Amino acid sequence: MSFSGQVREELAKHISPARHCCIAELAAFIGMCGTVVINRFDQCSIKIHTENFLVARKVFTLIEKTFNIKTDIAVRRNTARKSVSYAVVVRRHGDAVRVLQAVKMLDEYHGNAEELHAVNPLVVQQTCCRRAFLRGAFQASGSMSDPRKSYHFEIVCSSEEMAEQIRGLMSGFSLDAKIVPRKKSYIVYLKEGSQIVDMLNVMEAHVALMELENVRILKEMRNSVNRQVNCETANINKTVSAAVKQVEDITYLRDRIGFENMPENLVEAATARLENPNATLKELGESLTPPVGKSGINHRLRKLSELADKVRREQGGIL
Repeated sequence: MSFSGQVREELAKHISPARHCCIAELAAFIGMCGTVVINRFDQCSIKIHTENFLVARKVFTLIEKTFNIKTDIAVRRNTARKSVSYAVVVRRHGDAVRVLQAVKMLDEYHGNAEELHAVNPLVVQQTCCRRAFLRGAFQASGSMSDPRKSYHFEIVCSSEEMAEQIRGLMSGFSLDAKIVPRKKSYIVYLKEGSQIVDMLNVMEAHVALMELENVRILKEMRNSVNRQVNCETANINKTVSAAVKQVEDITYLRDRIGFENMPENLVEAATARLENPNATLKELGESLTPPVGKSGINHRLRKLSELADKVRREQGGIL
C-alpha cells in the first residue's frame, strides 16, 4: 500500500465522538465528491462517490452514526481500467434533506445546484470541526507522495471557491498552502516536509506522522553525513594538492640551490615534508625535534614556497 493509502486508511478508522465534528467531516465528503440528484418530482437524493472502499465505509458510518439513516452502497466495476468505484446513496428525500440541513447546504439544493462546491462557515466554526473537515477533504480527494522520494501533499478541488476555503482553513493552522490550476481542477498543495508533518497532526493521522518523521530524520542524517563526507573529501583534496606543491617546491630548491644554502629551520621542514609527503601539518610538526605547532610548520612551508618562486623568477623559470 502506498503512503497516501496508509494515511487514508488511518483517517478512515478515525470516528469523532462529537456530532458536530462528524457533520463537518461529512460536509467535506459531500462538498468534495458528492452530488444532489433531483428527480422530476423535485425529490432529492445524495450520492457520494469514491474509489476507496474504506472511504465509502467511513461515509456510510458517519451518516448512520450521526443521523441514524441507513444508506445504500452501489458498486461499479470498470473492467477496462480494472478499477472499482463506490457510491454511498441517501435515497429518501426526507433523509437527504435532513443531511443537507445539518451540513448547511440546503440553500444550494433549493437553488437547484446538483454539484456542491463550498462549505458553509457555520459548519467549521470550532477548531475541532476544521480538523474534521480537512480530514474529510483529504480522504475525499487528497493524496501524498512517498516521503522517501519527495515531499508533496495535495487536495484536488473542483472549484476555485472550495480551494480557497480549504487553503483558508489550513492557514488557520499556520500552514502556508498554495493553489495551482490543473486542467479543470484546482490543487491545494504543500511541499515542505515540516508543513506536511503539521498537516498530518491537524488531521490526527498520528501513526503516519511518526512514520514521516522517521523518514525525515533518516534523510536529514543521510544528508548530514553526505555533507560531512564531501567537506572532508574537499579538505583531503586540498591538503594533498598543497602537499604535492610543497614537494615540488622543495625538490626544486634542493636541485637548484641546495639545502646547504638554506636556513636550518627551513631545511628541517623541507626534509620532513620529503620524508612524509602524505602527512598533515600537525603530523609534520610533531615529527620535528623539538616539535612545532601547525602554524609554525605552515609558516616554514610557506617560506619554502616563496623562496622557490623567488628562485624561479631569478633564474627565468616558470612559477
